[in-house]
Amino acid sequence: MSAFPYALQEDDLPRLGLIVLQVDETIEGDFRRLFPPHVARLHVTRVPSGAELTPHSIAEMKRALPDAARLLPAIRPLDVVGYACTSGTVLIGADQVRDMVTGAVRTRAVTDPLTATLAQCHRLGVARLGIVSPYIGSVAEPIRAAFEAGGIAVPDTLSFGEQVEARVARIAPRSIADAARNLAQRSKLDAVFLSCTNLRTLDILAPLSEELGLPVLSSNQCLAAHMAALAKSHS
Repeated sequence: MSAFPYALQEDDLPRLGLIVLQVDETIEGDFRRLFPPHVARLHVTRVPSGAELTPHSIAEMKRALPDAARLLPAIRPLDVVGYACTSGTVLIGADQVRDMVTGAVRTRAVTDPLTATLAQCHRLGVARLGIVSPYIGSVAEPIRAAFEAGGIAVPDTLSFGEQVEARVARIAPRSIADAARNLAQRSKLDAVFLSCTNLRTLDILAPLSEELGLPVLSSNQCLAAHMAALAKSHS
């Protein structure tokens, strides 16, 4: 039997890799909306993660991160790989995340929600940031410290005190918006950050920002914007 002849065809769309927590039910859908097929080639891999988000479960996830990165397509280098966990980045360390990813997959750049949000804050001139998160205290406090270490004051935070990821993904957007309103009313802020890739925030960002009169950022929005900017810079 003879083989039917065929042609090879490449495209010049950005090639993006996304490392998503096994338990995350939100960010992949958000990214499919933010990066539709005509905009970028989005490749997703999953990293094992515990049903509860604690410093211990994040440490366990760290060991599996390189293997998850290796499952991304490696025919040619990716333009950007994003590690999609805000709290994981804080507790592992952004530099270590970058080193583990670049040691496992060929990519021109690596980013994460913390790095991406800090970049967005500095671009917007945000000096005082309020943080809304779902986390328990042992996860929420290091995030506050990480932003302050990055040069952004965090005068106030608000947390839902939830550590079960399945419940985080089901926190109603109206509850998240109410928390952001509460934070903006009680503290003088330049912006509000909705922290966690598993929170359903994408549809409330623009109307909430208009209502509050200040930028309302989210982990997924900032990560996507930073990945798009890095991909463009390497094109």
